[in-house]
Amino acid sequence: MNDSGIVAGPASGHTGHARRLLGLAGVGVVATLAAMAATALAAALAQAAGVGFEIPDGGESIPLPGFAVVTGFFSVVGVVIAVALLRWSARPAERFVWTAVSLTAISLVPPFLSGADAATVSALVGLHLVAAAVMIPTLVRSLRTRTR
Repeated sequence: MNDSGIVAGPASGHTGHARRLLGLAGVGVVATLAAMAATALAAALAQAAGVGFEIPDGGESIPLPGFAVVTGFFSVVGVVIAVALLRWSARPAERFVWTAVSLTAISLVPPFLSGADAATVSALVGLHLVAAAVMIPTLVRSLRTRTR
């Protein structure tokens, strides 16, 4: 009998890695929902305070559900980036911080180019920062606990 020492069954390294990726994705989905709610609430409060969210090009106001949808979309993009970095980077948390902060900074430019009034521009910038304040720390914390 020739025993090669190989045992059939799931490879623990692959299973553990898959669990880490799925765990991060789960945390990301919850954080995305929280960011969507926080952004929609902040937009509703700004609107109640008199911010019109009117963009001059179309003459229409941005609807409240639109804030949640856009926040959800870009938050999912952030989760995908975090999962990819966990999968392929030796230092995923650090890389994610640089990537997320850079993308957040870039996202602050369009409100200034929109031609909207100062209140709308300020509110839009604030809403970007609300979403970032929910997503970035949550994903970084999750990346750090999953790489240990």
